[in-house]
Amino acid sequence: MSFENKVAIVTGAAQGIGEAYATALAKKGATVVVADLNIDLATTVAEKIVADGGQARAVKVDVSDVDSTKAMAAFAKEELGGIDLLVNNAAIYGEMEFNSLCNVDWDYYKRFMSVNMDGVLLCTRACVGSMRKRGGGAIVNQSSTAAWLYAAFYGLAKVGVNGLTQQLAHELGGQGIRVNAIAPGPIDTEATRKTAGDMINPIVESLAIKRVGTPDDLVGACLFLLSDEARWITGQILNVDGGQIFRS
Repeated sequence: MSFENKVAIVTGAAQGIGEAYATALAKKGATVVVADLNIDLATTVAEKIVADGGQARAVKVDVSDVDSTKAMAAFAKEELGGIDLLVNNAAIYGEMEFNSLCNVDWDYYKRFMSVNMDGVLLCTRACVGSMRKRGGGAIVNQSSTAAWLYAAFYGLAKVGVNGLTQQLAHELGGQGIRVNAIAPGPIDTEATRKTAGDMINPIVESLAIKRVGTPDDLVGACLFLLSDEARWITGQILNVDGGQIFRS
């Protein structure tokens, strides 16, 4: 799977899973836009990619803001020639509040959904014009097994991501743009350690493969779905979860 001469945007790429995606794409030849709200961390990731022989640029983006997502896409078009690949990974997660749908503060809920669900659509809307001009491309959205479990508004956001994935796949398929999603199970990141704490242990025990996942466990699926090898795959949500969810 080579991505030579491809330009890829990865949101939420300053650390964790997004960083792993960005680094892997660069190693396969893509020029990567490391997009994140934390521009300092994003710059560090981009500099490391370049130091290792890859090509990367850092861009600050708030995926919930229309103008910010447009500016991200404009940067890729003007500075790098266009956009071929998009990974919608950014989310509020590590500092996520725990509350029920009936009790969560409404303003927090709206901010959460604007990032975790609407951000996928805004980034896609900002990028598809450039992708179309390049002859098409591929998008991978970051879902979660939380979409099939009780996980309050986090799970609801991921249900929304799955729905967006399927709807956008049909809307954009005729333009040569494929849209799929990855639904990870529990992944060992700093954000998961902050959010789940000791709750992670019983979750791992319920898996078919009894260990917590790593960002590297997700990389192969992401690269495959973005690659030409997956050219007839779209509208799919691929669980990469150690056997957490069984769906018929």
